[in-house]
Amino acid sequence: MRKRAATILLTAVGLALLSGCNPATTGTPESTTMEPISLPAEGRAIVLGDISDDPGEVIEGAQPLADYLATRLNDFGITQGQVKVASTPEEMVQWLESGEVDLHFDSVYPAMLISDESGAQPFLRRWRRGVGEYYTVIFAREESGITSLDGLRGHLIALDNPYSTSGFVLPAVYLVEHGLLMVGKESYNELVGDDEVGFVFSYDDENTLQWVLSGLVSAGATDNVHFEEFTPEVRDQLVVLAETEAVPRQVAIARPGIDEALLEAITQILINAHSTEEGRAALQAFDETARFDQFPEGIDAALSRMRELKEIVQDIPLP
Repeated sequence: MRKRAATILLTAVGLALLSGCNPATTGTPESTTMEPISLPAEGRAIVLGDISDDPGEVIEGAQPLADYLATRLNDFGITQGQVKVASTPEEMVQWLESGEVDLHFDSVYPAMLISDESGAQPFLRRWRRGVGEYYTVIFAREESGITSLDGLRGHLIALDNPYSTSGFVLPAVYLVEHGLLMVGKESYNELVGDDEVGFVFSYDDENTLQWVLSGLVSAGATDNVHFEEFTPEVRDQLVVLAETEAVPRQVAIARPGIDEALLEAITQILINAHSTEEGRAALQAFDETARFDQFPEGIDAALSRMRELKEIVQDIPLP
């Protein structure tokens, strides 16, 4: 999901922020689904939903998993898998509420917001790109001379975007909890007060890295998976200032009112998918998903901490 999102509640105002324009695009993409599916009168589709400005890529990746689920849910009258792509989180909330989408997958912060607003039910952890949990690495260019968090005062840090769990929520809260004043800036050309840490949104991890290396900003933040993919030559130019707490990589949520027996069947199919060749192929196509499993400490624990982070984030002035 690559869209700009809110950092507070998915109220009318919050959703307007969530669906705000991304600087990398012009206009708002239209919602996209697969071609209409002809189903027997007694049949229906299991519908996976996502939010993206690149519907074609999302559908290509998610369709194998939708099909994998459908072939194992015939006892529930399901005969086809379908992928439905929304252009905004507000639209996804509406689709979950109306039952047009059965399942949605997102990182824990936007998943929590969408779940709270729609009444959807979080039920599994998704190991997206091979990991069950992740954290944020806050780093600076070695030539900046910054070697600690205190050194960030009076400087700019590049963060991903305001909906991102690892690119905004985790690093912003970490800095606030360590006594730093976070103030959003419209661009990296804005002045930063001596007593504040200015932050600017890059809207892409690669942008964050390049802005740091070029000196446009003094520091940046990215998740540990991306950081580990930096080449040794790049990492030699950086100094790690901090690593945040870890959170679940992604959350699977089911529409409100879904039949309990159906949800239990979906749960078992997803949990066991990595144990079959066909299942592993479907998971791999789905953005290199390694597996699905239960939350080690329970979903309530994961969401409870994220709600604490939300309370802190909503007090940070955005650009």
